[in-house]
Amino acid sequence: MDESKKRVPHLPWMRNPVDIDLFDERPLSLLPHLDRRLEVALRKMNIESLFPVQVAVWQETIGPGAFERDICVNSPTGSGKTLSYALPIVQALASRKIRCLRALVVLPTRDLALQVKEVFDAIAPAVGLRVGSAVGQTSIADEISELIQRPNLEIHATLDPEYIQMEPRTSVDILVATPGRLMDHINMTKGFSLEHLRYLVVDETDRLLREAYQSWLPTVIQLTCSTDQEMLSHETVDPAFLGSLITVRRSGVERGFKGKRYPRLVKMILSATLTQDPSKISQLDLHHPLLLTSGNKRYRLPELLVSYKLICNSKLKPLYLVALLQELKGEKCIVFTSSVESTHRLSTLLKFLGELPFQFSEYSRLQRQSVRSKTLKAFREGKLEVLIATDAMTRGMDVEGIRNVINYDMPPYVKTYIHRAGRTARAGQSGRCFTLLRKHEVKRFDSMLKKADDNSCTLHSLPADSIESLLPIYSSALEKLKEFVESEARRKSSIGFKSAKGNKRKRTTHKVE
Repeated sequence: MDESKKRVPHLPWMRNPVDIDLFDERPLSLLPHLDRRLEVALRKMNIESLFPVQVAVWQETIGPGAFERDICVNSPTGSGKTLSYALPIVQALASRKIRCLRALVVLPTRDLALQVKEVFDAIAPAVGLRVGSAVGQTSIADEISELIQRPNLEIHATLDPEYIQMEPRTSVDILVATPGRLMDHINMTKGFSLEHLRYLVVDETDRLLREAYQSWLPTVIQLTCSTDQEMLSHETVDPAFLGSLITVRRSGVERGFKGKRYPRLVKMILSATLTQDPSKISQLDLHHPLLLTSGNKRYRLPELLVSYKLICNSKLKPLYLVALLQELKGEKCIVFTSSVESTHRLSTLLKFLGELPFQFSEYSRLQRQSVRSKTLKAFREGKLEVLIATDAMTRGMDVEGIRNVINYDMPPYVKTYIHRAGRTARAGQSGRCFTLLRKHEVKRFDSMLKKADDNSCTLHSLPADSIESLLPIYSSALEKLKEFVESEARRKSSIGFKSAKGNKRKRTTHKVE
């Protein structure tokens, strides 16, 4: 089969996308309909103009024909996708002063959700909107106190008795959430409601569709679509009102779409590697979707990224990494490994190599959230030059000044390479991506990069003496690592045994009672 034919998307609406590359950066002063208060907030963030993806999305969501279609954005990491949806949503919500949950942004990880919330926090208060989070950073009780407004019974006690029966209600306009904690609130939090939801953003769409996360997506769609149906079937609804509701349904953008709620739930989905799988896309129940993409390419690397491959001896691979980091002389780097275990072992081994001329830290789900937050803060502030992590921990992460990405373990897929490389060369800055390869991996790596139309991966070499100088301490470090791994295994085994023993005692006691 011809290669070009293989790439034709199955979904017709994906075949004629809006090309983001045709848009230029635009100064805020020339952005049509921008609320003056938001312009001031953006300038406080040192933003004087919008990037092409932000201009393209703004054009489709603000002004005549605003949000007539659901928006799908396939754009490289670092191109500015977060602000591309945050800005138009905040502007759209600013026109109605009703305190209820009207916009929901769902992201796969806590760290990424907190990063996105920072963007909303910087602009939403300027127009009187409140932003909340449901990510599990604090206890669910603390989240509830932030998200839910309860009636003041002391005030209402002097009023009509009906007011005493007021239900708790959501006290934020915009919620940034992870799927698991979102479902906790849907299932357990009294007063948490999606009945007024107008905007649903699914960021990092590929990952959120790939992993079920307690069926959060069908639950959200069902809850937002059921409100009007319940109203229509309710026996006590005034027939005159029903007639006016049906008339409204037949007006505007919903004409001809029987059974859809009005105003409809607008969806925005975003990814650097947007899936073309119809079975996955269908889960989103999109309304006349419009695809915005870069150069009609499914896989797109940052424009100012330079790629390098470094062929190394398998047994000495950690030393190649150290020598490369020494050569980079303190520039901010993220080192990617293939697993949490690999991240932990590599970080431990580097510690056993003694004093190194760079500060580094592990960043993985083995650590508590408070530890990860401190590590990321130190990395952002430049107190750490090197972060050793997995794909899951850093997907979507935006840290200013990352000059280099190093693939310690070769990425298994082109999507993985794009998401890793996208941590650098962001927002118009240049960056480099180095991949350490064993000889047998070179051919597969080159073939993978062709899918991203990247044929310019340069071979990088290190001075032989930079490796040799590390050999005397390497054997000792490997021995220490072996002892450390064995010690950890014994400790985990002991903890597991005690836990199982304790559970057995509890079960026995329960039977006796």
